[in-house]
Amino acid sequence: MAKKNSIKDTEQTLSLFGKIRAIFKNETIHFVIGLILVIFSVYLLLAFSSFFFTGAADQSIIDSGSAQELASTNNGVKNYAGSRGAQLASYLINDCFGISSFFILVFLAVAGLKLMRVRVVRLWKWFIGCSLLLVWFSVFFGFAFVEQYKDSFLYLGGMHGYNVSNWLVSQVGVPGVWMILLVTAICFLIYVSARTVIWLRRLFSLSFLKRKQKEEEEKGETPEEFTDSWTAKGKKKPASAPDVAEADTKEEETPIEVPEPVIEPENEITLDLGGITEPQPAKPSGEEVSMIIGTPVSDPAPSLHEKPAAVEPTFEIEAAEEDDEYKGPEKEPYNPRLDLENYRYPTVDLMKHYDNAEPTIDMAEQNANKDKIINTLRSFGIEISTIKATVGPTVTLYEITPEQGVRISKIRGLEDDIALSLSALGIRIIAPIPGKGTIGIEVPNSNPKIVSGQSIIGSKKFQESTYDLPVALGKTITNEVFMVDLCKMPHMLVAGATGQGKSVGLNAIITSLLYKKHPAELKFVLVDPKKVEFSIYSVIEHHFLAKLPDGEDAIITDVTKVVQTLNSICIEMDTRYDLLKAAHVRNIKEYNEKFINRQLNPEKGHKFMPYIVVVIDEFGDLIMTAGKEVELPIARIAQLARAVGIHMIIATQRPTTNIITGTIKANFPARIAFRVSAMIDSRTILDRPGANQLIGRGDMLFLQGADPVRVQCAFIDTPEVAEITKFIAKQQGYPTAFYLPEYVSEDGGGDLGDVDMGRLDPLFEDAARLIVIHQQGSTSLIQRKFAIGYNRAGRLMDQLEKAGIVGPAQGSKAREVLCVDENDLQMRLNNLL
Repeated sequence: MAKKNSIKDTEQTLSLFGKIRAIFKNETIHFVIGLILVIFSVYLLLAFSSFFFTGAADQSIIDSGSAQELASTNNGVKNYAGSRGAQLASYLINDCFGISSFFILVFLAVAGLKLMRVRVVRLWKWFIGCSLLLVWFSVFFGFAFVEQYKDSFLYLGGMHGYNVSNWLVSQVGVPGVWMILLVTAICFLIYVSARTVIWLRRLFSLSFLKRKQKEEEEKGETPEEFTDSWTAKGKKKPASAPDVAEADTKEEETPIEVPEPVIEPENEITLDLGGITEPQPAKPSGEEVSMIIGTPVSDPAPSLHEKPAAVEPTFEIEAAEEDDEYKGPEKEPYNPRLDLENYRYPTVDLMKHYDNAEPTIDMAEQNANKDKIINTLRSFGIEISTIKATVGPTVTLYEITPEQGVRISKIRGLEDDIALSLSALGIRIIAPIPGKGTIGIEVPNSNPKIVSGQSIIGSKKFQESTYDLPVALGKTITNEVFMVDLCKMPHMLVAGATGQGKSVGLNAIITSLLYKKHPAELKFVLVDPKKVEFSIYSVIEHHFLAKLPDGEDAIITDVTKVVQTLNSICIEMDTRYDLLKAAHVRNIKEYNEKFINRQLNPEKGHKFMPYIVVVIDEFGDLIMTAGKEVELPIARIAQLARAVGIHMIIATQRPTTNIITGTIKANFPARIAFRVSAMIDSRTILDRPGANQLIGRGDMLFLQGADPVRVQCAFIDTPEVAEITKFIAKQQGYPTAFYLPEYVSEDGGGDLGDVDMGRLDPLFEDAARLIVIHQQGSTSLIQRKFAIGYNRAGRLMDQLEKAGIVGPAQGSKAREVLCVDENDLQMRLNNLL
């Protein structure tokens, strides 16, 4: 009875703590606490400000007055914040940190604004910064104005600054204190901004003096004594060339790699065959032939030692400078993340933790399956020598080594018989296992484990991966994290029956990219004909999503918008190839590296290129609705877009030949097959059977190359994705989504008869001059430069076309500009107006 009462009391205590914790997690409570902090900081500001004017009169009252006198109404305190404000100001300013106590107010105000969700800031960074400034200025004012403490009621550095500065002077002296203050100030500035290091380097290299001297040299007014004393270009006497010593060459010793012993994974167990004698190892037929690996010696370098030449006058040649390669005005590399430098990547604790995710080995089940496999094979006259089990999260792989003379086709034909004896859902035989001399039999576990997204994203392999676009799919049979690089694939086809895990697999792909890439480096184009699968990602529109300039929703659901978006991506692809051609590089990685090192001129159209990943769900519905209009741009993107950083992932639940055509299969070498109902569907996806033998619930086959790999897909549920997108959406984003180029269909030129030239847009003349200066008739150019909507920019373009300034629409290309220069434009405007 007492035990039940204690359990009940414990449960009540835990529920009480849970209620208290829920109260403090309430958003309304956070807002109220933040509002209190902001109001309190304003009150302290009033008290501090009044202390400078009324502190001398209030000093005697605060120091000598008792608590009862200060609590009375006629206490005589003149501070605007009352007696309590005067006490706080006197304590914090005189007794503590001096006038640097204002940093306490700054931190309280910032903390209040963060709790109210008015501003998104890093509170710990503000706390460290305000604390360091509080202490540093206290010591500085206490040291620099130590004489002022004798004659004034106001202690600029407070008693903290006074005591610390006196102790430092006694230890390192006055010059040492100045040096400590200087060093700590520089360290703080470096902590705040990395540009401090660049500024200090320029200061110590005397670059401003060199710049001044260069300007004077160009004017022809450089004093000779200035040149001789400060630069290395003074007059020098000709000197004889010294002898060049011979270079010492040393042969590098090639390290001998010692092969590591093969260690079997912990989830691999060797099973006793129970009576079957293992074959004896073969005796060596003879002594091993020793093989000596010789390291090739490179040709000796030619000797640099030559006979000393006769002393000759100094001969200098000045080469003309070339402007072939653009160098940016700054030495610091370009940082594409600078616009969102405070962006924080999602944390692993946003995902759900499952207690039963770790694989366990049930020896009773393993021995029973082993006996059934051996007896089934024996009943058909097949003997095996060894059997080994590798226990995975959902499937166990039994590797068997048959006796000599057993045909592999005979074992492969017993697939249904083994499934019958094991009473399993689906048996898959791999005969033989690639790279091994064994035959594999995959048997589903009776108690499968969940492969959580947290265990995949939080794994060391994923966190330390150096892939350009890392995609973590799940775990293999050996419980290893299975990862691929989307850049090397470069496109992916996902197919399977309804309810077998396609949507969860797409979530795993998108989530793994969100965890590793910055918004400046990656953009998604999400196509969702069902309108419900990708809607959860709409909140990160200003961070990771791309859309058309006139698109309302970043998640594309309309079929006509899908066709326009895919053709717009083709325009973006062609534009990127033009930029790669101008930069003399072959792929986006080399281009971005060159742009970051400021070797490409932004004024010539060069820009940093983010990766673009196009994810299309329900591809079969698009093919049935739009047909060739969708298939042609997809095929073009799949064939050409790899080098410019555009990758596609398409998913369908109808793996038929009219949906997954030969063109699609030829350009999508990486394929993921979830469970399908028929073997012909598996052959359509993978060109081989196997997907029809999967067990469902995320069980999949990944094919890239010769042989498919069986993977249990990571389970990332919708609430977990919602938490991740909510975490990203709370942070600062770009003003708009990433705009793709505008696309005008060939029949979308429209009729200009309804354009009223009597009611011209106020920006008509400015837009005309912009088009003529850039010689580019683009609606998106007008939209960006004047910060207007797409509809207004389109009306401006129609008016410019009717005025004869630009030509008609030419499909995906920019309009032709009919005005040669501004004089021609002015003549047309005069005739028009």
